[in-house]
Amino acid sequence: MKNTYNIYLISDSTGETLERIFMALKAQFKNFEQSLFHYSFTRTENQILKILEEAKKKKNSIILYTIVDNKLAKYLSQEANKKNIPCFGVLGDLILNFSKLLNQKATHVPSGQHALNEDYYKRIEAIQFTINHDDGNLRKDVHKSDIILLGVSRTSKTPTSIYLANRGYKTSNIPLIDDSSIPEKLKENPKVCCIVGLIAEPKRLYDVRKNRLTTIKEQETIQYTNLETIQNEIEESRITFKKYQWPMIDVTRKSVEETAASVIKMYEIFSNRK
Repeated sequence: MKNTYNIYLISDSTGETLERIFMALKAQFKNFEQSLFHYSFTRTENQILKILEEAKKKKNSIILYTIVDNKLAKYLSQEANKKNIPCFGVLGDLILNFSKLLNQKATHVPSGQHALNEDYYKRIEAIQFTINHDDGNLRKDVHKSDIILLGVSRTSKTPTSIYLANRGYKTSNIPLIDDSSIPEKLKENPKVCCIVGLIAEPKRLYDVRKNRLTTIKEQETIQYTNLETIQNEIEESRITFKKYQWPMIDVTRKSVEETAASVIKMYEIFSNRK
């Protein structure tokens, strides 16, 4: 019988950073059954004691934390040690080492990465732009995008766009039906901005489309989920991308995060060539 570990993620901010780090850690172990407990905005000793009391009641408890206040982080570590609960700080040593390398003191201010600065407002603007330019909308000013994603239906254009927007990139996505579905501005100037084509294996698209049949009108489903039609769609999209010399990404076995990382790399190459 497998052991189930109770993982306590304790953060003095939103906990987003800590959760991402844990997900990366978790991916390294195939047999890792766990229950997660999230505690965000933990900034007092009283809050910590209550969490430790709960953790002590359960077997196989483990604590991961991101707390930038040295005194509070030390308190958590000491109290967890008293209760024999494994406890690991994620940022502490890294902040200390960078402080030495940079020869300056860290601010130790919680939520520093969420400050309402220029980068923050840039992300908000990018998100609004991307929402407005989803699924081929507002084509007249599509050239104002940082990135444009093209692809046939269900090639993860929208989720990838939203992820890129959260990284600060103004992203438009356009469904590719045929050459006429491409805005004239992009045909006239294929290098107006970073344009990337998304493709996928026909069988994978077939499976994805079958799973969303309930949202499509009955008369449209036959062509939408016909494997031969899908094969033709993908082949035509490849021809189109080659015609305009737009790079392609096969999203078949990629997560949205992996696809977005590849797109960002292409954007950086495109920007350096301008």
